Amino acid sequence: MQWQVRLDGMSAGYANRAVLDQLTLRVPAFTTTAVVGPNGSGKSTLLGVIAGVIQVTAGEVEHRTGRRAAFVTQRSRVADVLPLTVRDAVTMGRWGRRGLWRRLSRRDRDVVEASMSRLGISSLAHRRLGELSGGQRQRALVAQGLAQEADLLLLDEPATGLDATAQRLIAEVLAEVTEEGVTVVQATHDLEVARSAGHLLLLQEGLLWREGAPGEVLTDDAVDEIWRLPRRD
Repeated sequence: MQWQVRLDGMSAGYANRAVLDQLTLRVPAFTTTAVVGPNGSGKSTLLGVIAGVIQVTAGEVEHRTGRRAAFVTQRSRVADVLPLTVRDAVTMGRWGRRGLWRRLSRRDRDVVEASMSRLGISSLAHRRLGELSGGQRQRALVAQGLAQEADLLLLDEPATGLDATAQRLIAEVLAEVTEEGVTVVQATHDLEVARSAGHLLLLQEGLLWREGAPGEVLTDDAVDEIWRLPRRD
């Protein structure tokens, strides 16, 4: 199986606090990988490392291509301090290709409109992000990720706190983009979402507990074991 991202002996964390310890794993290309584990297991940190926004303290991280990954977080801090509309936020996804000061091309604008349409937020284009519900805002952030047209899309619990309709829409869009050749990695606490992925990484206290096909990794015994383990000091 072709891999999209390779980690060998990778450790990472923050000032005076180690989070991930000696992870060696592969993220397969052209499918969805779910990252699962209890709170504090390092899911968000792993996404940050893959995205290149968190520096490793040991080991190596290698990408199949040199293209920048699109990283969708749960909340945009920018939206809290700037009067961004939904269209503004999604348009920011084109900055990596066009630069901040260059005018958008017709294709850029088409990509922005198509990304909003896929997430069902075209009618919200002129609304400010701060006025939106949590589900609407999250769909705008996913649309921003799509607008980057990256070959690797990273999402940190994209459906957390959303209603069933929004969750289903995001799941359908992610399935579509993998069919179009995008590799998706999403951290999730929803075990049903994880079981529908093509590959699964199970983390516990910064360690890679298991990886592989969800049906083989996320067994009832494994779930009972890992969520009942005592936390390390």
